[in-house]
Amino acid sequence: MKISAVVLTKNEEKNIQECLKSLNFCDEIIIIDDYSTDKTREAAKKLEVKVFTRSLNYDFADQRNFGLKKANNDWVLFIDADERVSKKLQKEITQKCAIAQKCVGFYLKRKDFFLGRWLNHGETANIKLLRLVKKGTGQWKRKVHEFWQIEKGRVGVLRSPLLHYPHPSVSQFLEQINEYTNLNARCFYEKGQRFQFWQMLFYPQAKFLQNYCLRLGFLDGFPGFVMAFMMSLHSLITRIKLWEINK
Repeated sequence: MKISAVVLTKNEEKNIQECLKSLNFCDEIIIIDDYSTDKTREAAKKLEVKVFTRSLNYDFADQRNFGLKKANNDWVLFIDADERVSKKLQKEITQKCAIAQKCVGFYLKRKDFFLGRWLNHGETANIKLLRLVKKGTGQWKRKVHEFWQIEKGRVGVLRSPLLHYPHPSVSQFLEQINEYTNLNARCFYEKGQRFQFWQMLFYPQAKFLQNYCLRLGFLDGFPGFVMAFMMSLHSLITRIKLWEINK
């Protein structure tokens, strides 16, 4: 079975070449670029991949669904520019796609490299993402923190992790939190959720305790503490921005 890869980009000049090299096992690679102002598109075209320029318009699900329509093969792998597919994962993907009969998708575990070390605990170490899917069996939903909604069929889980290199600096992490909390608060509002003071008071603290204590984030040292704090901050700012929208 042939595999298409879809990559969303926005000013990913520093990441895109390593990302695409890790996708050289795919039969087709598609870039959906949100009008990058750096050399992302030029770097991608050097590697002979298909590049489409399209505004994200604050909707990651719609952008991924657009890439899905452009894919020509039965199996589609969705990857972000700061992610890498290891040799072990490449082999596992090709094997599973070749023999999969009942499965229409596969969850990928993800392993984060943050502030100089791999995170083995906390929320990020427990993430599983449905990123390898069969066309015609579902579509992407939600504007941010998007997910693949299956319409029919079973899904499996791959063993080898997807390698993730997010947030090369704390400043960039804060910039992303600001962007994502805007979209997340808007999604909550559109679903009818309204600001609740008690949620702002307790959710961020619970988020930190869950990641740092219950999920053993403290074992990842200082990077584990920073990650737990940032996830808590994300929860707090989302609810403050939901309050702003309500007002």
